This record gives sequence, C-alpha cells and structure tokens, in this order.
Amino acid sequence: MAKIDLIDTQSPLSQRLYAALSYPLRGAALPGLVAFTLAHYLALLPVAGWLIELVIWAATYLYALECLRHTADGFAQPPEIAEPGHGGWALVAILLWSTVLTLLVKLDFAGGTWIITVSMAVSLPAIAMSLALDGSVLHALNPLTWARIMARFGLPYGLLIGVQLVIALLVGMSQITFDAVLPRVISLPLFYFVATYATVFNFHLMGLLIHQRHEHFGLQPKARQLARDIHQDADLHLLDEVEELAVEDPSGALDLLVPRLRDRIAPDSLHLAYRRLLRQQGQQDALLVHGQIWIAALIARGDSRRALGVLSECCEIDADFIPDDPLTCGDLADLAARLGIHNTTLKLCRGYLGRWPRDRQAPHYGLLASRLLSENTDQHGEALQLLEQLTVDWSEHPLHTEIDAQRQRLVDLA
Repeated sequence: MAKIDLIDTQSPLSQRLYAALSYPLRGAALPGLVAFTLAHYLALLPVAGWLIELVIWAATYLYALECLRHTADGFAQPPEIAEPGHGGWALVAILLWSTVLTLLVKLDFAGGTWIITVSMAVSLPAIAMSLALDGSVLHALNPLTWARIMARFGLPYGLLIGVQLVIALLVGMSQITFDAVLPRVISLPLFYFVATYATVFNFHLMGLLIHQRHEHFGLQPKARQLARDIHQDADLHLLDEVEELAVEDPSGALDLLVPRLRDRIAPDSLHLAYRRLLRQQGQQDALLVHGQIWIAALIARGDSRRALGVLSECCEIDADFIPDDPLTCGDLADLAARLGIHNTTLKLCRGYLGRWPRDRQAPHYGLLASRLLSENTDQHGEALQLLEQLTVDWSEHPLHTEIDAQRQRLVDLA
C-alpha cells in the first residue's frame, strides 16, 4: 500500500494555511478543477443549459465536501474521487442554498448585497461542516446547529467568516473584470476556474480547522490510524512516544529524537517536535546547532522556503547566525533576493563574504549586496568600497566587467 501523506499537526497553522493555497492544484484535485471548468461550456447550450449548470455545480460541491472530509481525517493530499451517494442530499441542500442567494443577489455590490453576503459568510461554513460530518440536511440547516459549531470553534470560526467574505469579493470582482475585458468564450472558463478553485480551497480550509480541533467534535482522524495499521512508518510511533514522555521527562524525549534526526530524511514533524522541546527548556545554543543541520537537510531536498523560515527563527536567537556551508548560504541568499526580503539577503551576502571571501561565488554575492546597498543613498559609500575591493580581488573573474560597471555608476553618482 502506498505511503499515506499526513497533515503535519506540529507545523504552525500559518504554514498550513499557506500550503492550503496549493491544495486545489495538487494530485487529483487539479484534473478535477480543469474538468469542472471546461464542463461549464456545456451550460451555454440552449434549453438544457441551466440544468447542466446545476449538475456541474452539484459535482463540484460533492468533490469539495469529500475534500473537507478527507482533510478532517488528516489526509494531506486531495481525494481521488468523491464517494457516490455519500452526502448526496446534503450536497443538494448546500447547492440550493448557494444558488438561491446567487439568484437573489446579482454581483453589483450594491443595496442588500452585503447583508446577504455577510449572512452567507457566517452560516455557510457551519452548514458545510455539518453536512460533511453527519450528512443530515435538516440538521445542517438548523440555526442551533450553526451556533453549536461556532461555539466549538470559538475564535478560529472568525477566520472562516473572513475567508468567505474574501472569496465572495474575489470571485465577484473576477467575474466583473473578466466579462468587461474579455470575450465570453475566454472569460467563462477563467471565471469558473477561479470560482471552482476557491470552492475547493474553502472546503479544504474547513477540513483543516476541523482536523485541528477534532477532539471538540468527537472525531478520530482516520489517516493516522490507517498509517499505524499498515505500519507505514516508525516515525509515527516515535512521535507519539516522544509526546507522551515529554510530559514528565523532556530531556528523555529529546534523547529519543536525536538518533533519528541524524538522518537527513527525517520528517519535519520530528524536527518541529525537537525544536519545540528545546524551546521549552530554553536550550538556545542547541536550537542554533539543530538549525544548521535542518537547514542543510531542507536545502538538500529542495525545500528552500522552509529553510528560510528556520533561518529566520535562528536569527531571532542570534542576529549573527548564518548557515555554515557556502552552498546553503548562497541558495538562501538567492531565494531571499527573489522574494524581495532585502534585509535577509544583505545579511546572508555579508556573511558569505565574511566567511568565504575567496570562494568562487563570492563576487556574485558581493555584487548582489552592492546592488541592495546602492538602493539607499546613505549606504552608497559601503557599496562603493565593496565593489572596489571586488574589482581588485577578482580581476580575472567573469563578473569583473559587471562589477566594474556597477562601481563606475556609483562613482558617477557621487
């Protein structure tokens, strides 16, 4: 049996929300998204078009509800298919709810539009989650059910309301924009792609929050139990053992993790658990040492963005912290530059030049640092001094001409 990709319950919610943005574009969700989008062309047919449109949205919501259940059970990847008949009538109920509101309120953002939009934003997450969890239409449409679900979630339910409002705004604005500037044959698939993507993302997000608070709903996520049943990975058992031991013996829990973390392919959940225990015990130096190891492992597997996050954590402990390998340091400097994180880029470039001044890539990072410094008038002197040093030290380097040209530009500005 294939390995089950589990939701990482140890990662911060912010990281899971960021990852959720790519959920509709992963695995089986992407071809489904494309198929649903193209199917809306059939709704242009005369007479039967409205019925076809209803069927397409029924299938879309059926799959979205399956994504919600799948995520709530702890599966990180989208489901292959939606189970036929599971929540079918519930699907019709939520579809009619959405369709009636759409017919009552045209997307002109005037009059009572916002009242209905806000009402839908407040109630729709509770309705959808109730439908997905027990499949009862009457129960899902009962306002008392909404109140109970909101009470179990508490403040996080406000996140769902905010997402509903943002989605309503983005979908509405995309429809208006696409219809205004593009022919119908192009604007139609673009709009429905956005609307279907937003639907799948929205239901996945609901599933994430249910999974995070599954104890409040009396749920036992199936993914983790299934992984245990098939003996997928000893790491799951190790993590459970660490969490149990950490209550009484945090140091012993750390000792359990150390041998496994020496392997570069150790999962992020174990690294996060290790760092959490170190923070609880105030072991700042150990956090920095582990940061070096984990950053290198993340870069090796191509997860540079997460490595940049670990770097940021380490810099909060030690402002002078940089990776201890030039390739790692350079990769992160280039990524930070692409993301426009100039302070981090400049810090890494300076660290690179200070620690590996004779490395063959030093001129590249020196040039990058000089460009960032030259953006601020009060740092032109430092940029010019750096370029002059590079010109002398690397007269035979392929970047010498570019470095000298940058130096001359700053001289002319002086």
